[in-house]
Formats: sequence, structure tokens, C-alpha cells
Amino acid sequence: MATYVLIHGAGDSAFYWHLVAPELEERGSEVVAIDLPCEDESAGLAEYADTVDEAIGDRTGLILVGQSFGGFTAPLVCARRPVELIVLIAGMIPLPGEKGDDWPANSGYPGSAAGADGELALFYHDVPPALAAEALARGRGQAEAPGRQPWPLDSWPDVPTRYLLCRDDRLFPASWMRGVVRERLGIEPDEIDGGHCPALSRPGDLSERLEMYRAELGIR
Repeated sequence: MATYVLIHGAGDSAFYWHLVAPELEERGSEVVAIDLPCEDESAGLAEYADTVDEAIGDRTGLILVGQSFGGFTAPLVCARRPVELIVLIAGMIPLPGEKGDDWPANSGYPGSAAGADGELALFYHDVPPALAAEALARGRGQAEAPGRQPWPLDSWPDVPTRYLLCRDDRLFPASWMRGVVRERLGIEPDEIDGGHCPALSRPGDLSERLEMYRAELGIR
């Protein structure tokens, strides 16, 4: 059985995936949605990977799905156990030895496109208002420790990787992120309508994309 391992971004929680998880389970897959220790200043990238690894347990057929800063964590799990596929959704793509804090400058980040309208406009502009308010209320503080640590792998894992770019992303503008994906992963990104948080704004569409990737690789 395929197991989707869903890894949220900075300052978030497993709630981010609460609409996608049942969609995937109804299609016959197992789902593990992780709560990373993002508020713990003693927890760095190794502890994030530990948390994911422990939550997986003895499950196999692993499809790691990393949202935003989850792109720094998902590949680390590949050094610990067999993984069938990595999917980054509006994900940050680290280079060997790169710190998360340095990623914007190193990648040529042009800045967000939301202006001064705050987190709702930046992350949740296309999410239903009540759900956006709940997601914002469930947000957690993000400790600085993992962003200060060099990404420890020598290279991107030798694991099939897909990148799903969000065309209307105000945090990571699509016109810029396309080049980052080509430069850092050497692949063409796939694209989906919507902003930075498609698991909330388009859970059905996102689930269908994930299932398409699983089927393409023949993961049962």
C-alpha cells in the first residue's frame, strides 16, 4: 500500500492537510500527517527528520510530500529509509550546506507579492474566509534553530522528484520559482492554479495530482 507522508511548512501544523488526507484515504492509500516540533528552539533539521521517521513507523511505499519549508525536511528522510517519491508543493529547494536563513538571498528571491495586507492576503487569499481564519488561528510560532543549520545532505536524494508550482502564489511568485526549480532540481515544474496553500484552497485538485504521480510510478 502507498503511504503519503505529509510534511507542513514553517509555523504550521498537520491541520494544513486535514482536507487532503481523507481524499487520499478514500482512494485507498494510507496517510501520515506530521506535526513538526516547529516551536521548539532545541529542535533542528535532524529532529524534524526524526519526527517524520518515527511517525512513519513500519509503513512502506512512501511518498513524501513537502509543503514550503517542508522541502528542507522531506529529503532528509530518504537517508534513513527507502522512499518511492518526493513531491514538493510550493516547496523550498535546498542546496548542500545551505541554511534556510540564506535561501532567499541565494535563490534570488524577489520578495512576496502581497503588499502590506498581512498573512491572510499572503497565504490564504484564495482559501474560503472561514477556513482561512481557522488556519491562521491554528498557526504556530516557528523557532529559528532549523533555519540556522546547514542542510546536511551532499546532494539531492536519488529518488524520483516532482515539483508542483502554484501559479497564483504570492509568497513564491511563479515567474521566479520556475527558474529555481529548473536550476536546483534540473526538472520542469508541474503547475496548479491557486496560491501558496492548495491543500486548503483546492484539496480535491491537489489529491488528484498526487494520485496521478503515484500512478505514473506504479506505486500500488
